[in-house]
Amino acid sequence: MSELRTSAGTAQMTDDNFRLLRDFIYEHSGIYFSDTKKAQLENRLMLRLRANNLTDYDKYYYMLKYDPQASKEMRSLFDSVTTNETSFFRSPPQIQAFQEKALPELMNNRENIGEKTLRLWSAGCSTGDEPYTMAIIVKELLQERLSEWDVKIFASDISEKALRSARSATYNEYTLRSVPPEIKKKYFVPDGSQYKINDEIRMLVELQYLNFNDSKRVRLMRGFDAIFCRNVLIYFDDTAKKRFVSQLYDNLNPGGYLFIGHSESLHNISRAFKLVHFPGALGYKKE
Repeated sequence: MSELRTSAGTAQMTDDNFRLLRDFIYEHSGIYFSDTKKAQLENRLMLRLRANNLTDYDKYYYMLKYDPQASKEMRSLFDSVTTNETSFFRSPPQIQAFQEKALPELMNNRENIGEKTLRLWSAGCSTGDEPYTMAIIVKELLQERLSEWDVKIFASDISEKALRSARSATYNEYTLRSVPPEIKKKYFVPDGSQYKINDEIRMLVELQYLNFNDSKRVRLMRGFDAIFCRNVLIYFDDTAKKRFVSQLYDNLNPGGYLFIGHSESLHNISRAFKLVHFPGALGYKKE
């Protein structure tokens, strides 16, 4: 067992520390760190030791388990162990499939039954790029007819830091690198060296904190026509994936679509969905 030094900057995570903290994170979030990810977890939690003036990982684990303020620290912990790499119109073939195929189909189905309602969910929305992209796509499709529809886009994440950024709705040039120039001109307002989403688009998106391990709250997320849950399943082991994907299936309306990351798959995770092939992209449909 490695000897722990006396400052947070040089504290070393023992194998026992790793197993305890890894299992704690998994129990409370479903996020799983395999044995090969010890160094990654150590690097990410070092910041939490410094923030709490702790000298070793034993003390940090004790704090998470027994401190009265542990729930607040857990949210900072989840900020540290999640990655918020995203951008507008990310994975263009998937976005195009949603924009040109899935969304028109969903809206036509709604109109055919006399219900001009649309419910979308960005599950794991990070800094808001994805749900605001979805809102822009809906606006582009409906144009002036948007006022005739009841549209709500729910966006959730486990990272409070990411949600604060999403609420500011302010982005840099790099984040907007895939946004077509005409879209950028219509829906983004220059704000110094950055750009802010206009109010019409912001009002379509409702941001909220949600831990996917909170099954009771996840079950309340019902009645969605489409769910984007991209690059989220990579954080889970197969057990957590199966449980969560089953919940997502229940969250969808019949005929609804689930979109996951282009490098992710439901193979050996769920057979409930119908796999739909789009040009350059895949979708999962609830029949």
